[in-house]
Amino acid sequence: MPEHVLQTWLPTLSEHFLVVMASVLVYVVNARARRERRAPAAAIAWVMGLILLPYLMLPLYLAFGRRKVPRTAPSPRLAPPPGQPVHWAAALLGSFGLAPPAPSAVRFHADGAQAAAALWELFAAARERLDVCVFLVGNDSFGREVLARLAARARAGVRVRLLYDGMGAWVAPRAALRELAAAGAAVAVFHPLFTLRRIGPRNLRNHRKYAIADETRMWAGGRNLAAEYFTGDADKEAWLDLSFDLEGEAAGWAARQFAHDWVTAGGGQAARETWQGEPVEARGTLAQFVPSGPDQEEDTAQALLVTACFRAQRRLLAITPYFVPDSSLQQALILAARRGVEVTLIVPASSNHPLADFVRGRPLRELAAAGARVLLLPRMSHAKAMVVDDSLAIGGSINLDARSLLLNYECAVVFYGAAEISWLAEWMQAHATRAQPFDSRPPGLLRDLAEGALLAVAFQV
Repeated sequence: MPEHVLQTWLPTLSEHFLVVMASVLVYVVNARARRERRAPAAAIAWVMGLILLPYLMLPLYLAFGRRKVPRTAPSPRLAPPPGQPVHWAAALLGSFGLAPPAPSAVRFHADGAQAAAALWELFAAARERLDVCVFLVGNDSFGREVLARLAARARAGVRVRLLYDGMGAWVAPRAALRELAAAGAAVAVFHPLFTLRRIGPRNLRNHRKYAIADETRMWAGGRNLAAEYFTGDADKEAWLDLSFDLEGEAAGWAARQFAHDWVTAGGGQAARETWQGEPVEARGTLAQFVPSGPDQEEDTAQALLVTACFRAQRRLLAITPYFVPDSSLQQALILAARRGVEVTLIVPASSNHPLADFVRGRPLRELAAAGARVLLLPRMSHAKAMVVDDSLAIGGSINLDARSLLLNYECAVVFYGAAEISWLAEWMQAHATRAQPFDSRPPGLLRDLAEGALLAVAFQV
């Protein structure tokens, strides 16, 4: 390049300084205007990137930097029935505008075969509407069977809607999806990666997983609709995972959330789109639907988990496929272990995300040093759940990592019944007997530096 052209192209020192200051100002003003609280590591990573590489990082921040989106649905702000004691978790979640616990009939699925049978049962039970939200539908025998069964329900006159994520769309079975649409079902993709439509940051993914029949019954948990999450097939080994089905008002609030996500994805508005709160027979346990993500004013799941760590008196039992928590949850777990709470964390020895396995080393070592039991399962586990004392249990799509807690659209159900809490605790403890203790020895210098560098950007991984 000729020297005079190079001199024209390169900015002067003062021009570069103005670009740096303008980039940082964009970050500060945007964060303050949207009241977006960030993990310290995330904030430092963005600011340092904008200072050192403003020409690269400013476009990236404008494309991916937002963590919250405007709410388009009002919070229900419902009060619990008068005269009933309010659990601390219900009071906390109620302060965020979430619906209170409601009587529900709950069944957990001990394995993939039970989970699949419960899913087929829910599909068959739908009479008017069947809504399915999932991160991905696998291009395998199980994924194609799911779509074939949905198509059969659509041909039978049930209003079927399928919503799956734009990232998960890369592995979707295209031919089976076309057959589903031809059967009369509605299909929408949440935040497609390549679209001209204004949909907000493309890194905000919908990780919610549930199916709802007639706004009264729900199947939910951590399973995507692919073979490895259930019983596997010839090419895919079955993973350990967790799901449940539920009948009651909590399913109605999940239907309300689905309607909101459907409109957000551009699926359109249909008649009687949102649940109106029709009474459901009161029976079983108390359960509370908890959406979490960019469409919530507060970080509902993170606040619930952090508070649970400080409220726990005897035990915290958790299982997750990925453990890269933000600093507040990590510190809450460490402090719980240090004050004598029996903290047990179960993770797979090797997950399906090697990068997540690499960066989890430092937080796992810190947790083990505080006195927690960290156990490694010999098989891939995709289950996500936590039990707090004998007080409550949480199950759903939420991983114990910063992306899941602070960026993804997620959902969970809080269970307040003794039977459900006991079942989940016994299920996790049974699998823990097959696990090996985590090796918490300090790493070498190079690995320690690499872990630290990757942890700075782990919130976007």
